[in-house]
Amino acid sequence: MNIAVTATGGGVGQSILKALKGSGYNLIALDSDHLAAGFCMVDKHRLIPYASDDNYIPELLKACKEEEIVLLFPGMDCELQKLSENRNLFKDNNITVVVSDPGAVMIADNKYLTNKFLRNNNLPAMMTNRFSVVAKIWNMDYPIILKPEKGGARSKNVYKLNSQDDIPDNINLTDYVMQEYIEGDEYTCGTITLDKYYGCVILRRILRDGDTYKAFVEHNEYIESICRKVCEEIKPFGAFNIQLRLQDGVPYIFEFNARCSGTTACRALAGFNEPLMIADYLLKGKEPKFDIKEMIILRYWNEIIKT
Repeated sequence: MNIAVTATGGGVGQSILKALKGSGYNLIALDSDHLAAGFCMVDKHRLIPYASDDNYIPELLKACKEEEIVLLFPGMDCELQKLSENRNLFKDNNITVVVSDPGAVMIADNKYLTNKFLRNNNLPAMMTNRFSVVAKIWNMDYPIILKPEKGGARSKNVYKLNSQDDIPDNINLTDYVMQEYIEGDEYTCGTITLDKYYGCVILRRILRDGDTYKAFVEHNEYIESICRKVCEEIKPFGAFNIQLRLQDGVPYIFEFNARCSGTTACRALAGFNEPLMIADYLLKGKEPKFDIKEMIILRYWNEIIKT
């Protein structure tokens, strides 16, 4: 059976390919750049348009049909809304896209809506508001985190403000939210929800330039219970990533990703292989099972020679 992964020039797509390596499935790497590193990780690859291109969905569907793809994993946030809105088009061609419904994708892609969802469901949430509102009332204590309301990845365009003077001059502040700064360890949590919620893996992490480069797999029943409640309320499909900071034992969620994570391969090493469990369930009817082992995972750059 053939499985395709998009955005294999980036960390998420490559991590999905790593997790599925040796699984017995035929893997096809997709990307809009002919120099995508993921093309060198598998035997078959194809170019597709950028997600912003009007031909993205038609050309992606064409590629999937020609390659007889039965399962498609997206590897980039900017693809999710289009894929979610067109998932039935793929389903009509016997292709399952591992993507949540448009409502879940919209909440995950918007920091303000994420925070609103948390508050509406009595989940721990840091103070968050649109800049236009905060600028009028300005009742948040410094330091404050300034970040884009929609999208964003790898801490890009995220600023820590120690005073009003630290606000950058070259950004459109109406596109930003202000968020309470929470001291504490940062965590990324991977979950699987298909016909029901199946479980999660918890990684405490140390970041470098927005990417996890040291991960500590831990067990924490309270964080696990919070992740379960999130998924039971938002009802994602497939992998759903939850990022939080732990302060005084309270997990304050600050971001959702309605997709697999850049640490997917790390999670697979720890015994929680999201892409494989999803594929085995959807293609073979095998119920997800896992045995998570606490460990330390160190990440590093590697090189590929393209001939």
